[in-house]
Amino acid sequence: MDSSNRFDMGSLDSFPKILRQNANSWPNDVAMREKEFGIWNEFSWLDYHNRVQWIALGLTDLGINKGDAIAMLGDNRPEWVWGEVAAHAMGCYSLGVYQDSMHDEVAYLLNLACATVVIAEDEEQCDKLLELGDQIPTVKHIVYCDPRGMRKYHDERLLDIRDLYQIGQQRLQTNQGQYDQLVDSVDPDEVAIYCTTSGTTSKPKIVLLQGGNFVKHCCSYLRADPREPGDNYVSVLPLPWIMEQVYAVGQALIARQVVNFVEEQQTMMADLREIGPSFVLLAPRVWEGILADVQARMMDSTPLKQKLFDFALARAEAALERGKRSSIADLMLMNALKDRLGFSFLKSAATGGAAMGPDTFRFFQAIGVPLRQLYGQTEMCGAYTIHDDDDIDYDSVGHAFDNAEVKVINADSEGLGEVIAKTEGMFCGYLGNPEAFAEDVRDGWMHTGDAGYFKESGHLVVIDRIKDLAHTSQGIQYSPQYIENKLKFSSFIGEAVILGKNRPFLSAILCIRFSIVAKWAEQKGYSFTNYTNLSTLPEVYAKLTEEVDKVNQTLPEAQKIHKFVLLYKELDADDGELTRTRKVRRGVVAEKYGDIIDAIYSDNNSVDIDTVITFQDGTKTRIQTELAVANLIDADAPSNPEQQRRAS
Repeated sequence: MDSSNRFDMGSLDSFPKILRQNANSWPNDVAMREKEFGIWNEFSWLDYHNRVQWIALGLTDLGINKGDAIAMLGDNRPEWVWGEVAAHAMGCYSLGVYQDSMHDEVAYLLNLACATVVIAEDEEQCDKLLELGDQIPTVKHIVYCDPRGMRKYHDERLLDIRDLYQIGQQRLQTNQGQYDQLVDSVDPDEVAIYCTTSGTTSKPKIVLLQGGNFVKHCCSYLRADPREPGDNYVSVLPLPWIMEQVYAVGQALIARQVVNFVEEQQTMMADLREIGPSFVLLAPRVWEGILADVQARMMDSTPLKQKLFDFALARAEAALERGKRSSIADLMLMNALKDRLGFSFLKSAATGGAAMGPDTFRFFQAIGVPLRQLYGQTEMCGAYTIHDDDDIDYDSVGHAFDNAEVKVINADSEGLGEVIAKTEGMFCGYLGNPEAFAEDVRDGWMHTGDAGYFKESGHLVVIDRIKDLAHTSQGIQYSPQYIENKLKFSSFIGEAVILGKNRPFLSAILCIRFSIVAKWAEQKGYSFTNYTNLSTLPEVYAKLTEEVDKVNQTLPEAQKIHKFVLLYKELDADDGELTRTRKVRRGVVAEKYGDIIDAIYSDNNSVDIDTVITFQDGTKTRIQTELAVANLIDADAPSNPEQQRRAS
């Protein structure tokens, strides 16, 4: 296949067909690497194909049939991808389950999908499944990939993946052509992928995606942001997320990228630097974390280095405003910083899944990271807009792919309305929920529920979820997400939730970024014992007041933050406060912390907390503390709603 049409796969309309082609044409080229015990282990396209073949034939021998659902539960590993492609080769549905999902979440998804097989990473995930017992009645086999700690288990459903390989190899010897027959019979129009939504308002839904359309959509993405064979990609975002499916599975197969799996999340940045990837896809939370780490390291450096950093960054940002690079800034700082982060060889970088603040975006552009913003939904096979590499707009999410259409409907006088879209990779339903499909898809268009508008340049700007756009009791409309992103540019703020719906003014619940604030407190000589204790220190409140004041200076008068509290714990997906993709569940936060919110909008200067929190290992601890309510602006100051509207 020549380079001019390699992003039009033709008859190679499924993952298994593309994999077979790669294994036949480039058997010895590296397809994957996995770091284990400090060593990068390589897998060629032939290795990749063989393991998929063995899994598919092994499961067939065990009685798994076309139309069954095969789930993958665990961290990003080659076996995860092999299991998914094997499922598609068998005409089965693949279902990714987030590795940090709690027991009830796992049971809910497995039962909704009627999964018959779960490919589980290790003992931890097997424990989760075995403890569920008869709560997951459809699961017949639990295939584990890491045998460490598994000898003590005797459940008949358990099967070592190495034993599954052997079953597949034996079947291959007795019937050489069976796997090819399976692959050839894959229908591109049939559903292949069960992909979960983020579930910001309720339990996640399962989106039905057709295999052939998934391939076509990945091709359209590659035409907008091309890859070359042998380019390195580091897989760090959860594989159940739709965009990691696009990058680590679909695009990797089509463009023959090398997918690298880090040893563990704690070694991600070190492993990423070793690889020096050509492309990275990181969620906004990860980019924010990298920025916070850079800022924290500068806090530890000498005054001279801090001044040099500020000087170089200012030169780089000034040059960026002119559409150029500062050679002095690159020589002084940026080249070394990119090397330190592992970004020296980046051809393109992307972020998506949630909005990123313009300040964070501008920082990475300034240091030379070719960052682009994506926009899409799970239902639309992931992203369908992206910035052109020579046309970056910090406030926007770029232009639509060549196979996508995007409109803004029911726009107001300013052009702000609901974003609707259709793509070639568009889903064909929600599993077991036709009512939700009928509500979201009308006349062939997906109603995203997002508020946005088009700039004169044609760039799409997405403001927030329509249901999250709110009005104060003074009639001032505001976007919580926009203000939250500005707050999180501060390295001291890990999470923010803006309040104010039907209230007289805006306030915030903030979570400190513990690693940064703890380092700052140690430098200042302030004593603390844990997160809760640190977040209540008056000195920390004073520092966070400075950070919020900086943001207030950039906001219209009507949208300034009047009060805030520092929460006694981090928001956590396990507590239902965040989705697995780290989006805030506003309804849960409003209900769970209603007493704190009421205190903010009262005359009280503090709120007493007496609660119990549960850790991931099941242990509980009681928290008794007093949260101070920081008052930045006199809430009793007279305000004219009409003047506020003009100011906003």
